[in-house]
Amino acid sequence: MTEAKFDPFAGAMFVDHEWRVLPTLSRKPVLDPANLERVGEIAYADAASLAPVLAKAVAAQRDWAALDTKTRAGLLHRLADSIETESHRETATLMVREMGKPYAEAVGELMNVAPIFRYFAELARDEGGDVAGPASPGSLQIMRWFPIGVSAHILPFNFPIVLMAFTVAASLAAGNPVIVKPAEATSLCTLHFMRHFRQLPAGLVACVTGGAGTAQALIKAPEIGAVAFTGSAEVGCRVAAACGELMKPCVIEGGGSDPMIVMDSAPVDIAAAAAVTAAFHLSGQICTAAERLYVHEAIHDEFVAAMTARARALKVGPGMGRVEIGPLVSEAARNKVMALVDDALAKGASLACGGRVPPQFNKGWFYEPTILTGCGPEMAILQQECFGPVAPICKVASFDEAIALANRTRYGLGAAIYTTRLDEAMAATERLEAGMVWVNNVLGDNEALPFGGWKASGLGRSLSRIGLNSFRRAKMIMLDPSPALQGWWYPYSDEFFAEREKI
Repeated sequence: MTEAKFDPFAGAMFVDHEWRVLPTLSRKPVLDPANLERVGEIAYADAASLAPVLAKAVAAQRDWAALDTKTRAGLLHRLADSIETESHRETATLMVREMGKPYAEAVGELMNVAPIFRYFAELARDEGGDVAGPASPGSLQIMRWFPIGVSAHILPFNFPIVLMAFTVAASLAAGNPVIVKPAEATSLCTLHFMRHFRQLPAGLVACVTGGAGTAQALIKAPEIGAVAFTGSAEVGCRVAAACGELMKPCVIEGGGSDPMIVMDSAPVDIAAAAAVTAAFHLSGQICTAAERLYVHEAIHDEFVAAMTARARALKVGPGMGRVEIGPLVSEAARNKVMALVDDALAKGASLACGGRVPPQFNKGWFYEPTILTGCGPEMAILQQECFGPVAPICKVASFDEAIALANRTRYGLGAAIYTTRLDEAMAATERLEAGMVWVNNVLGDNEALPFGGWKASGLGRSLSRIGLNSFRRAKMIMLDPSPALQGWWYPYSDEFFAEREKI
């Protein structure tokens, strides 16, 4: 069955430019986390339903990989044109209804997608290998990049479209077909967005929905040449292990518990505003959210007061309104946040604001922006990824203490520092154990720079030239202009033996 127009209740997949329904697959209802209303259904793809999708992708690659990079780039620019010129209202609304993101932020996410495809379109044209100085006279000795094969992209719920573009754009530019497996909580908006990929050859991009079983079937499929995963560190470790057993390259972004340091030289009002954004943006459901704040004792009280005032000014409510704080994605997500806050309070933390379900929104999965003070390393909230609107603040006496505490974690995705001292800024960029460091800023990215973490926060990188190379494989080529006997070939000559006997 083919759907002419996207129906969120159909349980469709996106294959061959069409939304297709497989009636035999099991389904799950999608509930709005703001009011628990049913907004659609998703189907659970299994190995049998994935087989024809994989076959179409393999067939599509033959022509896609054979295209010259100028033609491939032109098609990716046409895709970007479609993303820029068509209305995002329906996709954004689906995103709000599925996972609670405020509408203005859903639109903002979609506005940032096209430039990523344009960047990789041109990057793939710019560089296709290296020429080495020859190790033998007259020989052309080069390294060339080749497509790696069908790539699987297992996505998170928090930024379903832009994080998809981080790796999908790179893989397409490298000459590969892609299969997208969105998070269960954001399958509808992802499926609706797939219409833009009709600008590319049929079969090249597919979107299959489902849960962990669907992801596992994709990873194990022999047709899959590489895997990109974004999610928790725990699941990321399992994905990396599964790929390792199959010798499949993977890009893993496994989340984090990012520190933010505020030194005594920082302007308190600016640092507090940055902290509110870094801790509470998307209700704290961002992998690079500031989840541990280390504030110098000289400005601690002033900073807490300024941050608390700003946090209390944030508007909480359903995402279709003019709000900053929507609901958390699920009941389980809110329960985790509440348990971490309760643990911190039981171990001596104090509540500066929040710490409760807003009384006017006791239906759905809302939680007020929360600031905790007096936090210590024995509290679980400083050891785990909270992924909610909570800012635990720790008082520090020095720069060295702040750096040591910031690094005392298994994670290493991002880290931020606010200071007006150049020596502290430069030292922080050297000493913070993270894949990304922001000095006097938060949460930024740049498609020309690598995105990813150290330690348990991931393997490999997305974005930048490094991200492109994640979906290419290298081949060494030595090309001599004409056949000629080489002096080191068998059988060795008397002169060859005599020369070595002198040594």
